[in-house]
Amino acid sequence: MSKIAFKSLSRRTIAALLLAALAATALLALSCGSLDIPLSRTWAILWQALGGTPAVTPDTAENIAILQLRLPRLILGLMIGGALAQAGATMQAVFRNPLADPGLIGVSSGAALAAITVIVLGTHFAWDFIPLRWLLPLASFIGGAIVTLMVVRLASVDGVARPSTLLLAGLAINAVAGAGIGFLTQIADASALRSLSFWMFGSLGKAGWSEILAGAPLLLAVLIWLPREARSLNALLLGEAEAQHLGVDVEQLKRRVLFLMVLAVGVSVALAGIIGFVGLIVPHLIRLAFGPDHRLLLPASALLGAVLLSLADTAARTVLAPAELPVGILTALIGGPFFLALLMRYRRSSEVL
Repeated sequence: MSKIAFKSLSRRTIAALLLAALAATALLALSCGSLDIPLSRTWAILWQALGGTPAVTPDTAENIAILQLRLPRLILGLMIGGALAQAGATMQAVFRNPLADPGLIGVSSGAALAAITVIVLGTHFAWDFIPLRWLLPLASFIGGAIVTLMVVRLASVDGVARPSTLLLAGLAINAVAGAGIGFLTQIADASALRSLSFWMFGSLGKAGWSEILAGAPLLLAVLIWLPREARSLNALLLGEAEAQHLGVDVEQLKRRVLFLMVLAVGVSVALAGIIGFVGLIVPHLIRLAFGPDHRLLLPASALLGAVLLSLADTAARTVLAPAELPVGILTALIGGPFFLALLMRYRRSSEVL
């Protein structure tokens, strides 16, 4: 189907296609792994969990694999993938830069550095005043917020973020955060050291129902609220002065959407470590296929981001089974060449250089 044909599809048709892809991906993720479970038995387990009477009686191992291991991992992956994709689309609109991404400009690294600091120092100090499952998202949010403020300050000239400066600022912040993470690695004890690779390369391996309880309300808030800003983001694409003439309070809009973006990244990093390039790849694919209208771009990005991360996590669990490959490595393998292709595409454009 051609690009023009894609853009002629109605929103309901696009939503139906993406939801069908999401359902197929979810069933694949629940069925595949070191223990392969036929789709019929997977559906039987889900139907039984919902209170129905399955036609096929699943055994205990299959029940545990799906309901206690794969289902919470799937739910968390869907929410994180959707939130990161929406955060990337929002950042690209706010900075009016097609190469903006939470990972590339250092937001993810700042959030990870804050979370790792809590983990490492937690072996020397007691965090009894707040449970660790709540402290990690809070620390990640604060770290991501600090980096975002630094990037906005460094990259903005007369209120406009220069794309080249934005990327250079992100490069510097990623380097500093990497040095900080390296230092913490050196002083970490054995128990903390084992979990640091989880944060540096990204993984959904620690997903459980308690993690979903901690992160789901915040991620759902982001996924629901950001599409409500679609019309204002459309106006912002015309320029800040034009958006002001259309009745958009640009500064308030920036504060709201950047807060939501940092919240999405902070919670995602706290629950799954650094998972890069989802926020770069997905919005570009949606724009190429369906156009730049944020009323479609944001919800479609959320759905496609959920599909992409779920597929990457399924591959991470099965490629080297029974060992597991960090999902962040797979997204980087996909996203790195994609980013280079974008650089080549925009290298002669004044909006990038």
